[in-house]
Amino acid sequence: MDNGSVLDVRVIQIGIGGWGKNHARILSQMGVLTAICDADSNRAKDFGTKYSVNHYSSLDLLLKSEKFDAAFVCTPTSTHFSIATTLLQKKKNVFVEKPMTYLSHEGDELQNLAYKNKVVLTCGYIERFNPAVALIKDYVKSKKYGELIMLEFHRENRMPLHIKDVGIIYDTSVHDIDTAMWLFDDTPEVVFARSGKIKHDHEDFATIMLGFKDSKVAIISSNWITPTRVRKFNAVCEDAIISSDFISQEVKIETNNGTEIPRKDVAEPLLLEIKNFLAACEGKEELLVKPEHAVNTTKIAEAALLSSQKGTPIYLELK
Repeated sequence: MDNGSVLDVRVIQIGIGGWGKNHARILSQMGVLTAICDADSNRAKDFGTKYSVNHYSSLDLLLKSEKFDAAFVCTPTSTHFSIATTLLQKKKNVFVEKPMTYLSHEGDELQNLAYKNKVVLTCGYIERFNPAVALIKDYVKSKKYGELIMLEFHRENRMPLHIKDVGIIYDTSVHDIDTAMWLFDDTPEVVFARSGKIKHDHEDFATIMLGFKDSKVAIISSNWITPTRVRKFNAVCEDAIISSDFISQEVKIETNNGTEIPRKDVAEPLLLEIKNFLAACEGKEELLVKPEHAVNTTKIAEAALLSSQKGTPIYLELK
């Protein structure tokens, strides 16, 4: 989709902190950003000036003053539900950064509201748009290397400074929970997790095991302890191990015949994600991350925290 095809979508953005700065940059480049809102009036003014758009520190004032078709919500998780509810009630298309809500029943409510008002609702599970993940999804779908049996995810980094209201499971592990469901094209039947905290108020390390049918499994390890930034995963298939790096987007395939590194174009996943949402708002593309996917991810995050507290597996029945 070229940028010209989305110029008739007017977009506002709420929250322009840590990750939100990247959304604003892309929306501005695409020529669709019309206004921004941030509780920090200085930040709102700075970015409003930078991108030559109207800026507000009050959402109510923005809603009274601006005409728009779609909104990006890039605020702390605890505020997602109330902000998204207000926007959906006004029949606006809404993109919410991950996780969609802290509580899964609130996610269900948002999904029902979007459905009732016939608007598009999505959530920022960006790794589905990572070219490396897309390539492996193609291999899994075509069974080029046989059935996918096991996924292993590894993320580590220092804790991002802007994250205050959730621990590593809701901030970081959710990406891999969503990617696991996307690659298996299924929801897990059981969740078992161990997590703990060393340096932070919330859990800052976690290992989660998701059990899918036919003994298939995803193992997700995340921590905010180590100084280096690691974002890697392996897909174990019947005839190959495919390993990848979310950051470099390199894919390596190891089979009995040796190692292969397939060539592919590197692309910015956030740009692809935003384009998909705006195209869905115009009815030109199918939404890749549907609200029910985001709700299921929250349900699994809830189960992982519960499993860690109880020390037992949690069995799920997800739609």
